[in-house]
Amino acid sequence: MLGESFGEVLEGARGGDEQAFTRLYRDLNPALLRYFGAQAPSDAEDLASETWMAAARGLRSFEGGEGAFRAWIFTIAHRRLVQHWRGGSRRPVRAFDPRAFDLLLGAADTEREAIEGIEASEGVAAARALIAELTSDQAQVVLLRVLGGLSVEEVAAAVGKRPGTVRVLQHRALRHLAARLSLEGVTR
Repeated sequence: MLGESFGEVLEGARGGDEQAFTRLYRDLNPALLRYFGAQAPSDAEDLASETWMAAARGLRSFEGGEGAFRAWIFTIAHRRLVQHWRGGSRRPVRAFDPRAFDLLLGAADTEREAIEGIEASEGVAAARALIAELTSDQAQVVLLRVLGGLSVEEVAAAVGKRPGTVRVLQHRALRHLAARLSLEGVTR
């Protein structure tokens, strides 16, 4: 996170300063790649590039702080992903890197159990299988909350749902993951 220097970096990027734009890119692109990699692994880099191109075109109209910028980028990313699925007439491919759950701090007990269980599971293949059991809406919410680091309200705006719906989807998804891990004998 850029912290107090965000406003200065944003203004530089708006003014065409390549170094400033590069700082924004370096700050958010790893999370963006993990987000796309969890949903469309073979196209993650292309989708991230498309997201950054759209962000560069709209940068002058962006208003807000660092958190709002992160939400704005992930909203663009979500829309690019939906366009990708529609354009390719494909269903989302689910892949998941369990290390991304490290970003969740201070989670509720059910969430923590699910997160720790995924980290302790048989690796990425097992995590992919678990995430694939979720509905598409549940997977999107969990990935945007965890990989995007977005608030419930920001996820709701990105996916076009009410905040209460996002909370319910997240709770059901994490409860399902915790139950599956419990059945498999994965403990904290």
